[in-house]
Amino acid sequence: MEARKETYEFKTEVQQMLHLIINSLYSNRDIFLRELISNASDAIDKLRFKAQTDPELLGDDTEFNIEIITDPENRTIEIADNGIGMTRDEVMENIGTIAKSGTAAFLEALEQAQKQESLTPELIGQFGVGFYSAFIVAEKVTLITRAAGADKAVKWESAGDGAYTIEEAEKPSRGTRIILKLKAGEEGDKDYTQEWVIRNIVKQHSDFVSYPIRMEVEKDEPIPEAEQEKDQDGKPVGETTRKVSATDTLNSMKAIWMQSKNDVSEDEYKEFYKHLSHDWNDPLTHIHLKLEGITEYSALLYIPASAPFDLFFPERKHGIQLYCKRVFIMDDCKELVPEYLRFIKGVVDAPDLNLNVSREILQQDLLVRNIRKNLVKKVLDLLRGMSDEEYEKFYAEFGQVLKEGFHSDWENKDRLADLIQYKTTRSEDKFVRLKDYVARMKPGQEEIYYITGDNLSMLINSPHLEALKAKEYEVLLMTDPVDEWVVQSLTEYDGKTLKSAEKGDLRLDDAADDTKKEEYSGLFEFIRGQLEEKIKEVKPSSHLKDSVACLSGDAHDMSAYMEKLLKSSGGQVPQSKRVLELNTGHPVVGKINALFEKDKENPALKDYSHLLLDMAIISEGGKIDNPSKFNRLIGDLMSNMLSE
Repeated sequence: MEARKETYEFKTEVQQMLHLIINSLYSNRDIFLRELISNASDAIDKLRFKAQTDPELLGDDTEFNIEIITDPENRTIEIADNGIGMTRDEVMENIGTIAKSGTAAFLEALEQAQKQESLTPELIGQFGVGFYSAFIVAEKVTLITRAAGADKAVKWESAGDGAYTIEEAEKPSRGTRIILKLKAGEEGDKDYTQEWVIRNIVKQHSDFVSYPIRMEVEKDEPIPEAEQEKDQDGKPVGETTRKVSATDTLNSMKAIWMQSKNDVSEDEYKEFYKHLSHDWNDPLTHIHLKLEGITEYSALLYIPASAPFDLFFPERKHGIQLYCKRVFIMDDCKELVPEYLRFIKGVVDAPDLNLNVSREILQQDLLVRNIRKNLVKKVLDLLRGMSDEEYEKFYAEFGQVLKEGFHSDWENKDRLADLIQYKTTRSEDKFVRLKDYVARMKPGQEEIYYITGDNLSMLINSPHLEALKAKEYEVLLMTDPVDEWVVQSLTEYDGKTLKSAEKGDLRLDDAADDTKKEEYSGLFEFIRGQLEEKIKEVKPSSHLKDSVACLSGDAHDMSAYMEKLLKSSGGQVPQSKRVLELNTGHPVVGKINALFEKDKENPALKDYSHLLLDMAIISEGGKIDNPSKFNRLIGDLMSNMLSE
């Protein structure tokens, strides 16, 4: 009975992607071959890993390879592997599917690319949809695959026109074949059916694939002398060589992480990174380690030049692959680097590791814990040794992630403290490291001051900083949400305590503060009574110099920014009242106090109390309860002033 063929429509985001691929111009069309070879390599890796616990999956087919077959006459190119293959359900689920978590980001990137009428190679690799890069060069793509251990194969086919077909097929062995019917080329285009074109692409982009990439080629073979035509003098007449078919291995299969650093060129390091990460860009930097002794391992780790789109997605994958004596064990190896270094890409080869190791065993394995400890130290040392220019590039992409380490990695807290940096009230929009901040602290300054919030402009102009600015004390401007957790863990640096500029007393002029507190105690008690549902205390400000009022918290209270973060995430925020600080050196506060001393029953005092609170809320970017009343009071005050 003839196999039933079913037709399906692509999902919207895949249709958009295909339309863009098919109708865009590419600076590097060779990406399709690199991606398909990389997918084939991954399929073999998965089979080798699965066969460690189920060796029957291999059968007699134990020689892994990737084969490229070209047909110039019919203009087709085929990439075949004997890896794990796919079932029908896996084909439906996996071929070109965009992860749900990345769909919005992918479509946004598509939209930007569409405006520029160009889809960059980085977009293909970054979003893990390398299979569909085949449509860069193909007018039709056919995939025939048979899962390891399955009896039947599956055929998937599409012309990139919004639909695909799927049906049962015959295939004598496990693995996957992808056949591309090439588009008609234009003058100057590469011919991807030509041996030299394929050979050059593989050499440049896939030389480090761990399995032989083979291709049938024509070679010149000497004709045996006995078969040669000769003249009467015994000299050869005509051809002395003939064309024969032979199978060539196109890649070197060098596991460069096992080689000496002196034997690997910078270009080889870069190309291996691209093969490993599916990132078309060069890495920012790398580190190549080979440790011998009680703990033995080799490692080649990379720091990307830019952050991946899913860096903050919960279901993101780590970039470390684990090997044992060049045998692939697993990818996405979270056990080798902590969460805050999840942007690292690379390979770790531990020869003493058990080939059948599981993730649960890895978490308890002493060898793995030692490797992890060493890798973290080496990566942090690598970051510390970067040039200023290189580190600025790194920090712009990954600084926010690096700071997550303060919450989880107490052992390396001091190393991390040397790496974090902030813009400050005196840095003129440049980043400053803590060691440089401490080096230029003013005489008499005992603490490192900081303020947190989500708007740099509002922070630098915050009234909380007025007294500190007057003393020319520098203040760290912390604008990342993670900074709230940093200051909970990093309470001091180089013997200097970190102190919030908006919480607690700054105590910059203790004697004056105590005098003012006594002088204004009656007024402050009155204002507290008027606002007792909203504030817990009124006191002379140790923060203000020019402004009238601000809100602060006690030293151990939650900051206003932390409260805002918790509310925005839907978390439970405990009810807390803040302190209303008034600038006793400001004429307004002095005149209100004089009015209070003269007539404690004056109804204007109640309005002024609420007005002072509203001014404090507005100064930090908050929302007041009654904007219309605030507007009326300000209008009345202006009218009275102008009529005098």
